[in-house]
Amino acid sequence: MEKLEKLYEGKAKQLYATDDPDILWVEYKNTATAGDGEKKEDFTGKGRLNNLITTIIFDLLKARGINSHLVKRVNDTAQLVRKMDMFPLEIVLRNTAAGHFCSRLGVEEGLPLKEPVLEYFLKNDDLHDPFVNDDDLVALGVCTREDLAEIAPLARKINEALIDIFAKIDVKLVDFKIEMGRASDGTLLLADEITPDSCRLWDQRDHSGKVEHLDKDLFRRGLGSIIPAYEEIEGRLAELAKSEGIEVA
Repeated sequence: MEKLEKLYEGKAKQLYATDDPDILWVEYKNTATAGDGEKKEDFTGKGRLNNLITTIIFDLLKARGINSHLVKRVNDTAQLVRKMDMFPLEIVLRNTAAGHFCSRLGVEEGLPLKEPVLEYFLKNDDLHDPFVNDDDLVALGVCTREDLAEIAPLARKINEALIDIFAKIDVKLVDFKIEMGRASDGTLLLADEITPDSCRLWDQRDHSGKVEHLDKDLFRRGLGSIIPAYEEIEGRLAELAKSEGIEVA
């Protein structure tokens, strides 16, 4: 598969056309950003780790009946994905109160939620990705009621699967954001990435109850380098995948 012209560059990835019109080439960058890009730093190896982590997680989800746009990983920092008609949405699932949820609603970080909370944020950098509800999305033509009737249960199914996956490696899945789109045949698929950039992951291995971040909050909050944490997540996920008979490069 040949990589052709660049189609898009975001904060963490670059997107290229290929010689197959239905397949795109995704290149992961070493850049970490926070605060709508106001805080920015490069970390050697971050792109490689996020590529590996996303590939492993998508393979683990596929084994649990959840399909994604991933075709395959092609090298340390790149993967091939199906071309999608993406919804301009960040789909957020929260299992424990943290981050923006706490500041918005005045609750203490770490509060267990009585049930998972599903939220939508419109992808718009100028508006700082505003929170929106179902009526907003339908009224703006972002998606239909029928779309939402597919998106919500798939998001919750992904959450249940990820909770199980991370519990098996002694990590609490606090919250995460994902994106979805439709393939050329109209199938709704998980897309983009699932990495410590897009999840809050708290280490539970020592059973102390103390919050040990294994995610981008280390960078957001100035708590130290993200690389050892990302390496830890990748290593544990790779061991889990191998134990389930999934090939890990």
